[in-house]
Amino acid sequence: MEWQIYPKMNTHLYLRNPENTEIGKKIINVGVKLISENGFEIFTFKKLADAIGSTEATIYRYFENKHKLLTYIVDWYWYWLDYQVVFHTNNIESPQQKLEIITAILTSQQPQNTDEQQFINNVHLQKIIITDSTKTYLNHQVTELNKIHLFKPYKDLCARIGNIILELKPDYKFSKSLSSSIIEIAHFQEFFMLNLPSLTDFGKTKDLKSLQEFLNSLIFNSLK
Repeated sequence: MEWQIYPKMNTHLYLRNPENTEIGKKIINVGVKLISENGFEIFTFKKLADAIGSTEATIYRYFENKHKLLTYIVDWYWYWLDYQVVFHTNNIESPQQKLEIITAILTSQQPQNTDEQQFINNVHLQKIIITDSTKTYLNHQVTELNKIHLFKPYKDLCARIGNIILELKPDYKFSKSLSSSIIEIAHFQEFFMLNLPSLTDFGKTKDLKSLQEFLNSLIFNSLK
């Protein structure tokens, strides 16, 4: 399924909405590619400007700093993931089946799209989520950033999954903790699988289906 959603992004993320101009879309498109391929640590606006044939000043007209750009990219993913959860669990009555669908979404490899189909490339984006998404909130500015609701898409997604957990077991006391944990575990275990295989049971097989089984076991054993 191609990505055709256009979420309303938090205006605190940008100085000028990148979706409204071609150069803005190019900043996002190429920025995602550079961060995915080289890592957020060595990514700079100068490298991005060189890659798009523009200037750093142009990029700074859209984003205050690279952390805001990363948060924009990561928030886009949370919006998309939340959309996937709603779309694929719609009209499903069984909360257990809903949770199994969610773990399948969390452990799925996204098909390659083209730059023409979407200004955010989904394969590059998924790689950023696995390697760099925690950098948006694991920092000393997290309290201030939270006050302006930069993490709302992630919190909304966790709340949605948490509510499904409560559908299955209404008296469960840790629905929010379990919800956020399975999202992070899915990403950490895939990172370990690809980079630090001795920290996971999936290092040799690189099997995402086994990772999904692991997530299901965590959820349903916790809810017994």
